[in-house]
Amino acid sequence: MQFPISNAWTDTTLKPMSDVQHLRLYYAPNTIAAAVAITLEEAGLNYETVHVDFAQGEQMKPGYGVINPTGRVPALETALPDPDDAVDDEDEVLVDPDTILTETGAILDYIADIAPHANLVPQNPVMAARMRRVMYYLASTMHVNHAHKARGYRWAANPDSWEDMRIKVSETMTASCAYVESECIAGPFVLGQTYSLADPYLFVVTSWAAGDGVDMEQFPRINAFQSAMNTRASVWAARDKGIIS
Repeated sequence: MQFPISNAWTDTTLKPMSDVQHLRLYYAPNTIAAAVAITLEEAGLNYETVHVDFAQGEQMKPGYGVINPTGRVPALETALPDPDDAVDDEDEVLVDPDTILTETGAILDYIADIAPHANLVPQNPVMAARMRRVMYYLASTMHVNHAHKARGYRWAANPDSWEDMRIKVSETMTASCAYVESECIAGPFVLGQTYSLADPYLFVVTSWAAGDGVDMEQFPRINAFQSAMNTRASVWAARDKGIIS
């Protein structure tokens, strides 16, 4: 997949934000991008997907750098080009960088804002803050703990240090699961009976735990939460699209 910029675009070729009916999600399977896909499904929004092939290092190539300079997923394109600007190569994707959103939490909030009918953010400000407390914990701590298994080079130059980080992951992820178990799931969802943006986020991050060496039998609330999420049509739709294996 190539990601060229369309220099021919002008502001008049972009759909007004209020008229956006179709979105484009850049993802890699089983990454946090799955939380965005699940949320798009919950919101009932039309979207297309672009698989960024991590195995081929596509995320680090200059083309994808136009979409997300950090070389990570997800990224969400919020307005698509005029069909008249289509390129001949079906493997190429036209991109206007000004239409791209990155960072999972920001993308989820955007989806909630353009799909208020989905009720993905509680109206009660205290409940909304509790939802975001979990989301920010996942972004700042638990996802970072997981990343130390395969992304040690982000924090240290010495490969021996990477191995130390990898070994520590089962311990830090177990500690994160313990916190989630006791503090983050009112049951069956994060906010009790109320489904919110925090749920797909937590679903994806906790799905990594067993692979990180966590004994999940210790965490019945997380297991019950995972089971509840797996009954949702949105999760199965993302699975059918290959975004979750």
